Amino acid sequence: MGRIFNAVLFSALTFTFVSAQSGRRITASPTPAPAKTEDPGDFSESRPVEKRPIYRRPVKDRSSQKSTPEPTAAPEVLTEDDAEVLKVETDLITIPVSVFDRNGLYIPNLKQENFKIYEDGEEQEIAYFGTTEKPFTVVLLLDTSPSTEYKIEEIQRAAIAFVDQLKPQDKVMVIEFSSSVHVLTEPTGDRPAIYKAIQRTDFGGGTSLYDAVRYSLVKRLSKIDGRKAIVLFTDGVDTTSGKADYDSTIALAEESESLIFPIYYNTFLDGQGGLGGINGGLGGVNGGMIGGLPGMGRAPRGSSAEDYALGKRYLEDLAAYTGGKVFRPESTPGGLTAAFEGIAEELRRQYNIGYVPKKDGVTGQRKAIKVRVDRPNLVIRSRDSYIVGSKQVTAAKPTD
Repeated sequence: MGRIFNAVLFSALTFTFVSAQSGRRITASPTPAPAKTEDPGDFSESRPVEKRPIYRRPVKDRSSQKSTPEPTAAPEVLTEDDAEVLKVETDLITIPVSVFDRNGLYIPNLKQENFKIYEDGEEQEIAYFGTTEKPFTVVLLLDTSPSTEYKIEEIQRAAIAFVDQLKPQDKVMVIEFSSSVHVLTEPTGDRPAIYKAIQRTDFGGGTSLYDAVRYSLVKRLSKIDGRKAIVLFTDGVDTTSGKADYDSTIALAEESESLIFPIYYNTFLDGQGGLGGINGGLGGVNGGMIGGLPGMGRAPRGSSAEDYALGKRYLEDLAAYTGGKVFRPESTPGGLTAAFEGIAEELRRQYNIGYVPKKDGVTGQRKAIKVRVDRPNLVIRSRDSYIVGSKQVTAAKPTD
């Protein structure tokens, strides 16, 4: 009996000692509370657009470069000298953000605390927030190719209507393009000079749309500080570009600091079967070939329904990748004048949100951006990505 008692006592003492050494408690641990999730009904978010593959620019070999100009037909690549204007000496990424209600009315008076910004799904600390109205520079990029012949007076009136919505401190550059690109006026606030430049637009052969977009972004707007945009009047069809293409200009648009607002004119049926227009016998594309008719050979570039569908998609991509919007004159409530009032107000009154990325990127990497506002049922329009540059990221530098 004594032996049994001693064995029980020894077991009890051993259990107590082991429990004390292990730090265990006999009482059950409380169940951890579930993590709090945000109700999507309490906020609004910007929506990402479907991404195209990142365009890889070839590197120009400068060892055999001559001082003579490159042939017009040779594809022009963005060299290090050209690319440097797309970079800024800062790690701060600034994103212009427009906030509207479901009726398209601008939402004013939002504060920094109303916003959150995410990069690749990770929330970033807002380091810069600006709301003051600031002047901007806008390029009016006017398509004067044969396909827009029947729309030119409407385009001129629409361009003048846009200028009428601007404030005296806003500046305008007028550029026209057909087979080549011509600057009709440098950035100016002189309204009579702007109107005169718009009315001087004249037709040429071909449509170098891609070259015109590249020229406006790289050679002009990249050298201008502050807020800037392109209002592009076109049917979206390119027939004669030799220095740029669809992919390269979309890449430039995504990397740029400029918003792009295309005004889309569907000119596909305007010249069918007649003289002039897109298939015009005497004044049409590619020297007057009559395309699409039996026995008359292959339809010229830029005259098929597929070409026009591609042009429309190109304009949609330009807008989506820069945070702009496509307008169609025939389907815009209130007409183009109302649309231009909205564009001018948006350019002038956007919120600017800046942050320094928590994680460094790799050159050429695309970083996804998402903006959130702590109010429901709003429409948020902003750039949704940027491309990391060779030295630092490409982004807009805030100006005071």
